[in-house]
Amino acid sequence: MRVLIVEDDPQVSYWLGCKLQGCGHGCRLVDSGEQALEIMASEAFDAVLLDRMLPGMDGIEVLRAMRGRSHPPVMILSAVDESGDRVEGLRAGAEDYLGKPFDFTELLLRLEGLVRRCGVLPDDEKVLVLDDLVIDLRQRRVTRGGEAIDLTEKEFALLQVLAENLGRTVTRAMLLEKVWGYQFDPQTNLIDVHVSKLRGKIDRNFPRTLLRTVRSVGYALG
Repeated sequence: MRVLIVEDDPQVSYWLGCKLQGCGHGCRLVDSGEQALEIMASEAFDAVLLDRMLPGMDGIEVLRAMRGRSHPPVMILSAVDESGDRVEGLRAGAEDYLGKPFDFTELLLRLEGLVRRCGVLPDDEKVLVLDDLVIDLRQRRVTRGGEAIDLTEKEFALLQVLAENLGRTVTRAMLLEKVWGYQFDPQTNLIDVHVSKLRGKIDRNFPRTLLRTVRSVGYALG
């Protein structure tokens, strides 16, 4: 998983980041709601751990600002943990709510379950479209400009991850985890080889290139 941690307490943020990285997950740390919204618009994440009591824009306001946007599932972490507070957080758009202090093992299990549940697209999102590129996830068919594109299983999986995070940078580590199941970077050129082949199939002979390389970070579609 790649997790965005939104927490203004540097000790808690650093501890969470270290624990998650120790379990093989990638993390990005920010300390404000404004930063969280900005970074979610440009980078891909599997989940967000969102502190409720943030300075300035608090966690509930962040959730409300995310309405109508594509975003990863959110778990609120909060010392405010009465029944009414949990209901407010869930109604605002959080998928889960965990009170502080919490047990890390419980957090990890709930976070992994959250990502699994939210990773299933509803029927009306089984077809992803970018300009003249159409990706049918159910039938595993890809066309561009009405012309069928023949992809290998790994190429299709790469394209699906990029398309589900349209416009956002997907890191190499995230692609390795989602497509090959690696929870570490084995210093392989698998990504480079397969992305090069994918780019040759979906962008060659078309006036606009859709697959972008983000130097030293990863790739983005659109």
